This record gives sequence, C-alpha cells and structure tokens, in this order.
Amino acid sequence: MATTIKGIDVSHWQGTNVDFNKVKKAGYDFVMINAGYGKYIGQKDECFETNYKKAKSAGLKVGAYWYSYALTSADAELEAKVFLEAIKGKTFEMPIAFDIEDSTQCNLSASTIGSIINAFCGYCEKKNYYVMLYSYAAFLNSKVPSDCKNKYCVWLAEFDKSKPSYGGSYGMWQYTSKGSVSGVNGNCDCNYAYKDFAAIIKKKGLNGFKKQKNNELPILEKSGYKKGDKTSGVLALKEMLIIAKARKLHNVTLDENGIFGDGTEKAVNALLKKWGYKQTSIAGEKFIKKLASAIK
Repeated sequence: MATTIKGIDVSHWQGTNVDFNKVKKAGYDFVMINAGYGKYIGQKDECFETNYKKAKSAGLKVGAYWYSYALTSADAELEAKVFLEAIKGKTFEMPIAFDIEDSTQCNLSASTIGSIINAFCGYCEKKNYYVMLYSYAAFLNSKVPSDCKNKYCVWLAEFDKSKPSYGGSYGMWQYTSKGSVSGVNGNCDCNYAYKDFAAIIKKKGLNGFKKQKNNELPILEKSGYKKGDKTSGVLALKEMLIIAKARKLHNVTLDENGIFGDGTEKAVNALLKKWGYKQTSIAGEKFIKKLASAIK
C-alpha cells in the first residue's frame, strides 16, 4: 500500500454547507458523497447534487455511495438501477460504492449476502462503473463471502485504531466517524485510500470517463523550447534536467551546454510521459514550472 491519500465522506447529515475549498486546503484529496438509499428514486439524498457540484468545483476527486436495505438479489439490482439513475451524467474519479451494513441484513445467510452484493455490484460493472464494497469489519468477517471480498475492492469501516484489525485486503479505510475537518461543521467521517483510483478509472474509461488511448493524452503546451534551440534559457533548462536525473526522475545523461539536442528531447519526453502528457518534445513555461516543483 504505497499510495495513501486522505479523504472524507459526507451525506445529508452534513447538509449543503460544507466548504469543500477549505477541505481541499486542509490536505484532503477526495470525497465520497452519499447519493441515497433503497430502491426508489425518491430516496436520493437531497444534498447530493449540491455536494457534488461544490466538491468538483473545489478540485476534489469525487466518488459516490448508496446505502442498501436489500434482502434479496432482486431488490439489490433494483437498488443498483436507481443508484445509477441518481448519478447519471456525472463523472467520478473515485469508485462508486455499495454500502451494505443495515441491521435488517444481519440475519441473512452469507450466501444470501453474497448474492445481494453480486447483483448490485455486477449490475454496476456491466454499466461501466468501478464499484467497491463498503461495510464494517465484523460484517465483512461474518457475512461477506470470500469470493466477494476478492472480486470487489473493499472500503473498510473500522474506527479509532492506529491500524485495522481486519485481516482481509482493502483499498480504502474509513478510520473515524468523529473527525474534525476544516470546512465541515461537526463530526466527519475520514478515510485513507491506498490506490490511485483516479488513474485506474480514467485509463479504463469507467465512471463516466472515456477510455484513454496513447494518442489521446493531454498536451501540456504547444510552445516553448524545442529541438534545435540554442539559448541561455536552454542551458538553464538542462541544468534543471540534470538535477532531475540526480533525483531519479529520469535516466537521460545530458551535456552542460545551451543546445536543445537529442538528449534534451529524450529527457523532456521522459518527464512528459511520467506526468501523463503526450510526448511533444516541447519544454515551455508550464513544463519548467512542473520541473521546478518536482526537483525542490
């Protein structure tokens, strides 16, 4: 679990007054927003639309979750259909999640719980969504079949511990329900995510995004230093690239001169690729700013 990013989750309990800009400035990168519960569209969370717009505007990565009351696989599929109706037309950098934990489900057999999970999550996957499974540790241990926990990424709820006691694998951990987060009034659920969900989702074209192809990578900029240029600015750029090599950001050896040659082109393209941009062989103002930030 090399990657760790911080996030929160919100619902109507926090209302529509969450200041997501403050949340972002406080070091949180994502938010999971409740979209509703049950199998009727009238059960959509009344704060979802506002929270979604505000979170996106603040630059947070957004996911959504749906609380389940399903007692059969048929009910679970109905819940999935309503969930997707509630979030239709939106993009999510984080997974969408199936929240199964209700007290009415605790008396069901593990096989029935498994069929409920597969019905909901399977339907969402068929509709091109990255879906994960949310529940608390005891429910996961006692009620959720191993094949479900292996098939779907787990969002684990286990509070107020330095490390979860849950022995299974999980991609996200809700570690408290009593967090104090700038921009949120009162207690707030806080989470750690251990995967680069946004990269996975965008690359595969899930959650409303179009599948990325190499020739569809974004272009950082269209003007700047390029092959053949001979200036003092190129010399300064190459000195930064040499530092970047020392920091193991690329592996191209460069001469210390003011000529933008083959080596400089290779180093520039290596960094553009690393940052997720099309390899244009151009190092302009945006490239230099990103490079300066990377070698600080």
